[in-house]
Amino acid sequence: MTLPTQDTVGQLDPVLAEMAAATYRLSRAATQLTPRESALLGLVADICEQTLGMPFEMHVRAALDVGVDADDLRELLRFISYDSGYPAALAALERLAEIERVHGLPGPTGQGHRVDADGTGSPLPMAMRAEVRALDPDFADYMDLQSRMRAGMSRISVRERAFATMTVDVLYQTLQESFRAHVGRALGAGARPDEVRAAVRATAPFGMTRTWRALHVLDALLAEHERPRAEQAKAEQQAQPQA
Repeated sequence: MTLPTQDTVGQLDPVLAEMAAATYRLSRAATQLTPRESALLGLVADICEQTLGMPFEMHVRAALDVGVDADDLRELLRFISYDSGYPAALAALERLAEIERVHGLPGPTGQGHRVDADGTGSPLPMAMRAEVRALDPDFADYMDLQSRMRAGMSRISVRERAFATMTVDVLYQTLQESFRAHVGRALGAGARPDEVRAAVRATAPFGMTRTWRALHVLDALLAEHERPRAEQAKAEQQAQPQA
């Protein structure tokens, strides 16, 4: 495999290479994400930012090194096109195919999922669907279609999908309705608050100031998530008979 490495960056500018290496060492040391999750989020960032040259090649290499295969990569692109936009995902797909061809990498086997484009309904929560339908019925139909077409995906886990969409939110700064929903999905998939925070923090190498803003919003969401537990614990404590 001749995909670019850190040495390739060093040939362009050794000082920037040293800075980048130190940055990623710190990022990896301070994360609760798995290597696979970190690799997937790097690719999501490239799709959003359309950094499809050397950075994308390096992130493809990192993903392959931790066991992500060509079918996984394509499911990630199909999934993320929901939030990144189809043009961005299509450009990344074209580039991925080129990288595979140029470097002689294994291509996809053709495994996919049932799209169900002609079905009805949506796996989204009913309250969310009702809120969007009240906002704009045609947009609600679009959202139903997008979520329904992805319901059968299985190569990318629910937790990985939640972290991926949170990454889109941070990079696009869509930190209202969608960020709230995606943080909730991550927590619902069993991610701990510190792991959710790590997923947001993983966006810092792609734009630190956006991460800073997102962490403020995340703090409020996590406090809101923890409030019912704290109230329940307090009520249970008060209900215990006094010695």
